[in-house]
Amino acid sequence: MKDQSCKPCAEGRYSLGTGIRFDEWDELPHGFASIATNLESDSSFSESLENCTTSTWVPLGDYVASNTDECTATLMYAVNLKQSGTVSFEYIYPDSSIVFEFFVQNDQCQPTVEESRWMRTTEKGWESHNVELSRGNNVLYWRTTAFSVWSKVPKPVLVRNIGITGVAYTSECFPCKAGTYAATSGSSFCQLCPANSYSSKGATSCQRCEPDTYSDQGSSSCKPRPPCTDKDYFYTHTACDASGETQLMFKWAEPKTCSEDLPTAMQLPPSGVKNKCPPCNPGFFKTNSSACEPCPSGSYSNGSGCISCAAGTEPALGFEYKWWNTLPANMETTVLSGINFEYKGMAGWEVAGDYIYTAAGASDNDFMILTMVIPGFRPPQAVLEDVENKEVARITFVFETVCSVNCELYFMVGVNSRTNTPVETWNGSKEKQSYTYIIEKNATMSFTWAFQRTAYHEAGRRYTNDVAKLYSVNVTNVMDGVASYCRLCALESSGSCTSCPPGNYIDRASGACHPCAPSTYLKAHQPYGSQACIPCGPGTKSNKIHSLCYNDCRFSLDKDGRTLEYDFSALANSTSFAGRPSFTSKGLKYFHQFSISLCGNHGRKMATCMDNVTDMRVPDGEAEFSKSVTSYVCQSIIVPSDVMGYKTIVSSQPVSLADRVIGVTTETTLDNITSLPEHFTPGNVGLTDVIFFYRSNDVTQSCSSGRATAIRLRCDPLKTGSGALTVPSKCPDGTCDGCTFHFLWETSTACPLCSAYDYHAIVSACLGGIQRTTYVWREPKLCSGGVPLPEQKVSICKTMDFWLKVGISAGTCAAVLLTVMTCYFWKKNQKLEYKYSKLVMNSTAKDSELPAADSCAIMEGEDVEDDLIFTSKKSLFGKIKSFTYKRTSDGFDSVPLKTSSGSTDIDL
Repeated sequence: MKDQSCKPCAEGRYSLGTGIRFDEWDELPHGFASIATNLESDSSFSESLENCTTSTWVPLGDYVASNTDECTATLMYAVNLKQSGTVSFEYIYPDSSIVFEFFVQNDQCQPTVEESRWMRTTEKGWESHNVELSRGNNVLYWRTTAFSVWSKVPKPVLVRNIGITGVAYTSECFPCKAGTYAATSGSSFCQLCPANSYSSKGATSCQRCEPDTYSDQGSSSCKPRPPCTDKDYFYTHTACDASGETQLMFKWAEPKTCSEDLPTAMQLPPSGVKNKCPPCNPGFFKTNSSACEPCPSGSYSNGSGCISCAAGTEPALGFEYKWWNTLPANMETTVLSGINFEYKGMAGWEVAGDYIYTAAGASDNDFMILTMVIPGFRPPQAVLEDVENKEVARITFVFETVCSVNCELYFMVGVNSRTNTPVETWNGSKEKQSYTYIIEKNATMSFTWAFQRTAYHEAGRRYTNDVAKLYSVNVTNVMDGVASYCRLCALESSGSCTSCPPGNYIDRASGACHPCAPSTYLKAHQPYGSQACIPCGPGTKSNKIHSLCYNDCRFSLDKDGRTLEYDFSALANSTSFAGRPSFTSKGLKYFHQFSISLCGNHGRKMATCMDNVTDMRVPDGEAEFSKSVTSYVCQSIIVPSDVMGYKTIVSSQPVSLADRVIGVTTETTLDNITSLPEHFTPGNVGLTDVIFFYRSNDVTQSCSSGRATAIRLRCDPLKTGSGALTVPSKCPDGTCDGCTFHFLWETSTACPLCSAYDYHAIVSACLGGIQRTTYVWREPKLCSGGVPLPEQKVSICKTMDFWLKVGISAGTCAAVLLTVMTCYFWKKNQKLEYKYSKLVMNSTAKDSELPAADSCAIMEGEDVEDDLIFTSKKSLFGKIKSFTYKRTSDGFDSVPLKTSSGSTDIDL
């Protein structure tokens, strides 16, 4: 430094010149800080912040590991650059259940370009990442947040060998750490010591271990070799020799860390026992050298000799591996270290005749990996024309796991050399069983089986007897595959095979193609006989090519002597809703979001759920999602953007809940799927719910028949538009058993179409010769759309005034006639009184005797108009009353008379 000139570092030391490197992680290097926070904004979970204090980046010797919970862990380092430079580091990011970002802030606290901050998952060990740095102060951030809400803990992100250039010229050289060395001067890095050697700090070379000791790569000391046991070797079979025999071979597991010379050590069993070679796998034949070769095109085999397919048949191409004398050509095996996550040049699986099994790794936490690559598929023509039923091929394998601890077997699928995605995981011992995976894309596919005995690292091999076994692997419709049998085909006029048109089955007798009956679908793409056409479920019909059944958003129901018609077209588009918020143990708030496309578009599924965890990088929000699921009903885990602190919501773990429609009915059970009414509050009296039943194609360990979904449609005239979706109150995640999901959809669209039965007429009074008829809905109104209310009708009528006038006229006439008759009889009565009184007055008879009446007739000369004069002026009715009731004590009537001379009245 005195002459300000650069000099090379001595052996055993290194320097980056204008840079620094951090490759020792026994503790956090000086200048680094690791903090944990919880971005949960809900104040009710403030206590969860205390739970995050320990969720930080943890140094583990050669690397630093991230947290694996819902807390946000940030690893920070601040550096001042004298000139523009770079930062580089190696990382492993195996699990997309963790959000991993790396970004840099400058003097103005401005982050780096948004697109570069989101890290992509890794597949094959350590990967490098480089970012340019500007002159001045730079703060580097490694940030992780796990969002997995399942019980399985995600794998952490690992970071090592962080290098930064552009800092001030270093004034010293750094010694190589223990386990590394620098043999030459002027080194910019130190090399790792190979296995079975060691070195101390600042070493220029590595020292070999003594014969009775061993060491792993990059070790600072050697360990004593333990005595060999049966866990330190494995067995395998050699390839068949010219005589058709194979040898059973025993080999030490690599790297060999045990000693055979110790008193209690077990010796390697003798090898060389010969057995007869098993037959070749189906589709192959045995050559003169006992090697297995594929049969030529147009033929098949059961593993012995090739046989040409008969006329009217064609080979069913694929791969069927059930004999394991050698590893098939399209398979490879390796071991991924569970310590430093680097691949080792050793076999992880070994053939054993009837099966292939996991060998002994270097450590019990190593991943034993077996990969099979399929270049592509050649499905029948009908499959290519079927845009919805996307089964291109399928892979089926039979396996078994034998474990004494919590081992794990992973089955992963990769598309076009992209990252393998775990499809299914089995924990612990599993009996011999079969698993099938549906392939829905015609692309280069890789299938990987990875077995880990235990996730904990302990010295030695304690669980080598814990193994996974594959007995058979069968893949259909493989491009350039082989055939184990020939199947019937449709015949052209020339006698050659051809494909039946979509929606047709093959007649076994004639080889002719016949169309399926309406409302049936073909379960297989090479169907034979009319029984291959399966009837659709209730309320559904088949599409044009008979590949699936669907509901056209309409439904009819016969009830109480009438037919109810439903139209669900308004619910055909995708609708999303989220359940009630849930919280993890750390307080992370998340939702189960469901996307529902009730009847799709003529069988085309419309609901989509996405996984945007590893690709939230585009500023305008238009991200290319790494994984998406399209179905009738799907589910994803949603973490709101305000919780995670990102520009968009985090959507992860999409799962299909409904890939095909089973039927539409009002019955509560269909195809062993039951929608219990008790899950929801009672509905409308007299109007039953319409239930859509679905099944998914995904078969899991807990759901042997796949997931199922039942959607109840309930009429609610008050909830217009898309209405309201709910899940059972007792099952807030939509499912009570993890396999069958239940939904209640209340909307006016779920009401039957209105008909003439749903309204009645009200007839008004006849006013002014006009009568009006008005139509109103019956209450409660339980219909929607359909027939509208008729317009008000107006008709001519005879009003009440007319009939009133007729009645009044008739009454008046009757009253006049009665009055006239009354007057007539009253007049006649007066005359009779007068004559009677006259007779009394003229009587000369004795007292109390009446004279004999001569005549009551009017004598000649008598005045017929003489009036009888009453002493009192009584009314007509009073006079009649007096005439009727006024009698003397002797029983005779008393009539007041007036003399002609006007003297006083005399009562007679």
